[in-house]
Amino acid sequence: MLVFDGDCAFCTSCARLLERISPEAEVVAWQVADLDELGITAAQAAEAVRWVGADGTVRTGHEALAAALGTAAGSVWRILGRGLLLPGVSPLAAAGYRLVARNRHRLPGGTPACATAMLVTDAELESWNRERRGSDRVDLESLGEASEAGDIERVRANTVDEMGGRTR
Repeated sequence: MLVFDGDCAFCTSCARLLERISPEAEVVAWQVADLDELGITAAQAAEAVRWVGADGTVRTGHEALAAALGTAAGSVWRILGRGLLLPGVSPLAAAGYRLVARNRHRLPGGTPACATAMLVTDAELESWNRERRGSDRVDLESLGEASEAGDIERVRANTVDEMGGRTR
């Protein structure tokens, strides 16, 4: 399962691409995932994309992307995923992931919400995440629709309001 930042339109666009090239992969925004069940904290999920394997192994950043690509239907994508982990390539892929993550708000599909992280403690994030698992859960499709409609700021503003209005 790929766990990504559903508040970020760039991340949501990338997640949708993975859904197209790897229909078998489960893709979920961390804001609506059962993080306790996955064995990751909200702070970890907010920090970088995560891949949680069937065996419970958690991979982060470029390694998560490599694992996700390993489930793709096309052999070119699977080869690309394996290539990201090759010695000599892996450190470059890690640096590339960090560069993209820091600048995702500047990339196509990115919005100011991609650069705005909330200043809350792990406990506050976990508490908020547990509350969100109720009937008002937001799914990937609705996040994508909000993003496509240019309304991701409204989704982000509602999230910020729910968490006490603290943003950086």
